[in-house]
Amino acid sequence: MISVSGLGGQIALRVVDATRDRQMELLRSDAQNQRGEEAFRERIGGITTPEELIADFEVYSFVMRAFDLEDQIFGKGMIRKILESDPEEPSSLLNRLTDIRFREMHLALGFTTTEGPQTPDFTTEEFTEDIVNRFYNRQFISGYEAENVAVGRVLEFRDAAEDLENWFQVLRNPELTQFFQIALGLPSALSGLDVEVQQRRMSEKFDLETLSDPAVREDLVSRFIALSEVQNPQQALASSAALNILSSASFGAQFVPIALNVPSVTFSAASLYR
Repeated sequence: MISVSGLGGQIALRVVDATRDRQMELLRSDAQNQRGEEAFRERIGGITTPEELIADFEVYSFVMRAFDLEDQIFGKGMIRKILESDPEEPSSLLNRLTDIRFREMHLALGFTTTEGPQTPDFTTEEFTEDIVNRFYNRQFISGYEAENVAVGRVLEFRDAAEDLENWFQVLRNPELTQFFQIALGLPSALSGLDVEVQQRRMSEKFDLETLSDPAVREDLVSRFIALSEVQNPQQALASSAALNILSSASFGAQFVPIALNVPSVTFSAASLYR
């Protein structure tokens, strides 16, 4: 992947957007990723229970990474209990956890539904392609999130925006919460207030129903990037210098890859949110 470490959000996002298709091709051609995908495609159709999924570590790891749960891979006992949890029972492990990644995986795999334990059909092309696409999209987002906080937040927002129906969905996700706080000009201290208060303040600032309009989504992205660079002026200066170089080397809509000699920036954007 093309590194955007040390760049401000504006230029970094421009580089990421301009090279996304090529970088997705590189991710799909990576030998380790290909081995994981092949194992998943070959064996997922024969899995019928959470126990069987967890027993096949290669397939299990691929699925966990598809749902951004790589940091939880070795918690096999907990994952099995989550996948077996009754989504209707308030005291179930699934409903006691606030991390939405677990619920997303539980829903997608469908081992347990409101009708009780199920034997899901993992042989369909629709299911297989959904998990594979999730995996590569998550690798792309996570790779940039580790390098550039602002770019990571934008990619998270773009990935989730069309499915957001209420502010509680946003507030369950720390990355999306931070994105909207900055884009809407709200203080980070808002997170310390009651969830109902946070929901009310955000709804006064923005109507989530308008996210169906791509222009509205990109306007939010522009506002987030601009305000992020106000909070992090050192990276903004580096971004401005690099953007001038990139603009002078671009002809029409053609993107010309060049080497950007940008001085190392030691100030971390992550420190603003601690």
